[in-house]
Amino acid sequence: MRVLIVDDEELARLRLNRMLSTLEVSQVDEACDADAAIELMKSSKYDVVFLDINMPQVSGLELAYELRYLDENISIIFQTAYEQHALKAFDIGAVAYLVKPYSLEQVKESLSRVKMQGSTKDEMRVLSKNADTYLLLKPEEIFYVKADLSEVMLRCAKGFSYYAKKISDLEAKLKVHNFVRIHRSYLINTDEIKEIQTIEQSKLRFSFKNCSETIDSSKDGAKAFRDRYSN
Repeated sequence: MRVLIVDDEELARLRLNRMLSTLEVSQVDEACDADAAIELMKSSKYDVVFLDINMPQVSGLELAYELRYLDENISIIFQTAYEQHALKAFDIGAVAYLVKPYSLEQVKESLSRVKMQGSTKDEMRVLSKNADTYLLLKPEEIFYVKADLSEVMLRCAKGFSYYAKKISDLEAKLKVHNFVRIHRSYLINTDEIKEIQTIEQSKLRFSFKNCSETIDSSKDGAKAFRDRYSN
């Protein structure tokens, strides 16, 4: 297990590092602020980040969204001297929330939750970004997906947001959530389809229940859709 500690207090980092060493976690890196944490996340792969909430310039709650955007599978354990942020922390998807001064046993329990989460987590979320705003979307909240160079655009009730993966990567994840590829540039949520029209060259035009746009399939996409749902 590889761990990143993000805390602006050196003594707090040293104390947690000693605890992790006692628990035989040997691969531990440290960051004293958001910029350092982001640089480490870009260059290394971590399983868990212990994240202090009250840091100067960028709070741990804000940083959590950025780290999750860089690696959607990262497990986040918040550590703080205050209890009032717990609800927001778990809304972000934190595995645990440790109030300082916490014990070795609490750290051990938090790491156990990380291991359990890895084997039982089945509720998918997609963390996308629109300017400085992050959206943590359930698959059913997405109407359709549009390829945009090396990223994709997600259309939901709040508008468009970006997800830093290729459409083929997201297609594999969303397949079990009733999304189908109807064009090289489009994935659509079949649960959101309102109406389907046949247009030129036997292509299909899809309209949606909760947004006014329409999406046209390719010829191959139309054939694949018909083959899938006509049997």
